[in-house]
Amino acid sequence: MHAAEKSGLLNEKGGRIGGRVSAALVRQAKRQTGIETDTDLIEFALATVALEDNFADAFKESRAQVDPKLKLGF
Repeated sequence: MHAAEKSGLLNEKGGRIGGRVSAALVRQAKRQTGIETDTDLIEFALATVALEDNFADAFKESRAQVDPKLKLGF
């Protein structure tokens, strides 16, 4: 959440979101994260997606190969 705040994603809180989700899903997500409110949970989930580093896509694009010149430390 610090990264989301630092990047300016949390500056304005005028938007609203609504939808129907499984109560069990919400309970489990709150247990996993320790987040207590629905608003904070939604904000956390959206920030997680917004700040995704796309590592898997970059790795696939590299065809799972590492540059032979890269020093890996062993």
